[in-house]
Amino acid sequence: MTRRKHQFFLHNSVSTNVIESGKPIYKTIKGNWRREYFTNDNPIVLELACGKGEYTIGLGGAFPDRNFIGVDIKGDRIARGSKIAQMRNLQNVAFLRTDINYLNEFFQEGEINEIWITFPDPQPRPKQEKHRLTHPRFLSIYRSLLIPGGTLHLKTDNPELFAYSLEQVQQAGCNDLQSTTDLYHSELNDIHLGIKTKYEQLFFDKGFTINYLQCRI
Repeated sequence: MTRRKHQFFLHNSVSTNVIESGKPIYKTIKGNWRREYFTNDNPIVLELACGKGEYTIGLGGAFPDRNFIGVDIKGDRIARGSKIAQMRNLQNVAFLRTDINYLNEFFQEGEINEIWITFPDPQPRPKQEKHRLTHPRFLSIYRSLLIPGGTLHLKTDNPELFAYSLEQVQQAGCNDLQSTTDLYHSELNDIHLGIKTKYEQLFFDKGFTINYLQCRI
């Protein structure tokens, strides 16, 4: 492990806004996010595969009356987001370090109000389909964790993943589906509040269009 990564992992181990293995709250947080961590009854929003948490932080600053949790397995990425959230004194932002396959171990049915999936790995090969975050298996998990009628958002630069995702949410019977293949020139543009991840900015600067969908599941 490099010295820089060691510093990131040390940061996570002592930071209260990072929930990870080895901390007592890691085993007791399921169903208790509002009571044990946020100490309020505000809605909870997840950003899955959050990376450095650009959306978690951006939305947390824009909506102080909501709670935001960035979920990722990469500790060094989470540490970067954690530090920014601390510098901005965002008490409504937390980070959970875990594999997304295990969401059911950390959230109770109906505990979540909204989910954002921002620029996930498209997993393009056919044998990788089950790892796509809009695969039916994941959509089923999201449906169980979201409140009835909870909202799912997806942003991606990958047209193949977007087409696949549209098909999956339609087959899953999601309601109030809205989508666009060119978010920044769409009437849906205001929904994302101008928040861009590092890679999204790179894509945008190169002239790529951004695909977006939202629906209730």
